[in-house]
Amino acid sequence: MVKKRSYLELLMAEQFFGADFPAWETEYSFSPARKWRADFAWPEKKVLLEIEGGIYASGAHTRGKGFEEDCEKYNNAVLLGWRVIRVTGNQVKSGAALVWIESLLSERLLSR
Repeated sequence: MVKKRSYLELLMAEQFFGADFPAWETEYSFSPARKWRADFAWPEKKVLLEIEGGIYASGAHTRGKGFEEDCEKYNNAVLLGWRVIRVTGNQVKSGAALVWIESLLSERLLSR
């Protein structure tokens, strides 16, 4: 089953295309033992990007059980050697998410 991409995921992909980003994968399964997936991934760099939607609308990921499950997912990603960037819709729209991912992929440190 293919997940329908959200508006924010499509906007982020559009920004990647516009910035001539290195190839990425969507809905990337990063854990062989679990069915966890990341919105965007650069497997060769072990970088994951998660866009957190619904944060002002009491979305599933901002309520108790969903938040706990996300913590488990992200912590396990780190334990598996992944670097995880989590961004909000406003950070995608402002371009901040693009800057952070670009910096991480190119190994530049930002003082922001």
